[in-house]
Amino acid sequence: MIRNGHGAAGGAEGQGPGDKRAVRVWCDGCYDMVHYGHSNQLRQARAMGDYLIVGVHTDEEISKHKGPPVFTQEERYKMVHAIKWVDEVVPAAPYVTTLETLDKHSCDFCVHGNDITLTVDGRDTYEEVKQAGRYRECRRTQGVSTTDLVGRMLLVTKAHHSSHMSSEYREYADSFGKCPWGWDPWTGVSQFLQTSQKIIQFASGKEPQPEETVIYVAGAFDLFHIGHVDFLEKVHGLAERPYVIAGLHFDQEVNHYKGKNYPIMNLHERTLSVLACRYVSEVVIGAPYAVTAELLDHFKVDLVCHGKTEIVPDKDGSDPYQEPRRRGIFCQVDSGSDLTTDLIVQRIIKNRLEYEARNQKKEAKELAFLEAMRQQEVCPEREGGCDF
Repeated sequence: MIRNGHGAAGGAEGQGPGDKRAVRVWCDGCYDMVHYGHSNQLRQARAMGDYLIVGVHTDEEISKHKGPPVFTQEERYKMVHAIKWVDEVVPAAPYVTTLETLDKHSCDFCVHGNDITLTVDGRDTYEEVKQAGRYRECRRTQGVSTTDLVGRMLLVTKAHHSSHMSSEYREYADSFGKCPWGWDPWTGVSQFLQTSQKIIQFASGKEPQPEETVIYVAGAFDLFHIGHVDFLEKVHGLAERPYVIAGLHFDQEVNHYKGKNYPIMNLHERTLSVLACRYVSEVVIGAPYAVTAELLDHFKVDLVCHGKTEIVPDKDGSDPYQEPRRRGIFCQVDSGSDLTTDLIVQRIIKNRLEYEARNQKKEAKELAFLEAMRQQEVCPEREGGCDF
C-alpha cells in the first residue's frame, strides 16, 4: 500500500471515541495513461467521503481483460499516487470489484464513472457491489479517454495544428469514424471545452504565504506522465515550504518548438492534468516562452527550475532563461526519469496493431453488453432477454 499523507484530515485512523467515523471510499481501475478524466473521477469520489483508497490493476490483469497497457504497473501506481485527492494506493487490485475487497480495506462503498467496465467474458465488473447497494456513480468526464489518447497518437502528423491533412492520414482518420467523446478524427485535436467551474474544482485556490518559497517551472506538460511527476516531485522537495507554479505554453508555441503532432493534448486539457498533481500549487495558462522579469516580479518567484531536457532557444535565438540566470535563481533539476512524451508516442506506434485491436475489442464488448441490456429492458421478466 502507498499512503501519501496529503489527503484526508485524519482518515479512519486516529478517531476519538466521540468522533464521527470517517467514510472510506474505494475506487479501482487500470489508470493507464492517467489523464484529467481519471483525476476528475477521483476528485468526485473523494468528495463523497473522508478517505479515498484507489486500487490499481496489474499489467497481467489488464492484458487479460482489455489488451496491453501503455504504462507499466509501477508507472501507473506512482501516477495515481501523485493525484492530490488520493489518500492511499493499493497495488495489484483485483479486476472484478467484490464485497471482500471493500471489507478488506474497510471501505463503505466504491465509486466508478457512468461508463461500462467489462471482464474478458463481457460481465459487469461491479455487478456484486451494485447488487449489495455499495456502489456509487460519478459523472464521466466528456472529451477524453485512454482509447481516445491512443487514437490521437496513432495519427501523428504535422497536419495536427493546421487545416490541411494528407489523403493518407485522412483515410486513416476516417477508419475511426466520428468519435462520440468529442475528438475530431480529421485533425486529432480534442474538442474538450474548458469552463471556469472546472478549473475552480481542480485548483487549490490558495495564494503563496510569506514563509513559502515560490518556485516556477514551465513547459508543455503534454500527456502528463511519470517523467513530469518525478520532475515536479524533485522540484517540490527543493524547499521546506514550496509553492510550485507551473507555466503552460500555448499549443502553437509547443508546436513551434516540438513540431510533428505536438501537443497531443490541448492547453485546456494540459491545465487540468497539471492542476491535479499534488506537487503543483498554481498554473499559469498560456505562459510566455521566455521567463521574463515581469513574470518573475509579478509572481515574486524565488527559484526557476528546468529539467535536464534540451532548452530550445526563443524565436529570436535568445535563451528563454536568461533573466533568471542573471538573477542567480535558475537551476536544472534531474528527475531521474528518462521517460518523455516522445517515448510514449513511440510505444504506441511500435505496438500500433495491438492497440488498434484492443480498441476494436473494447468497442465490440460494449456494444454486445448494451444490446443485452436493451433486450433485458424490452422483456425484463426473462433473464437474458426475449426469445423472438
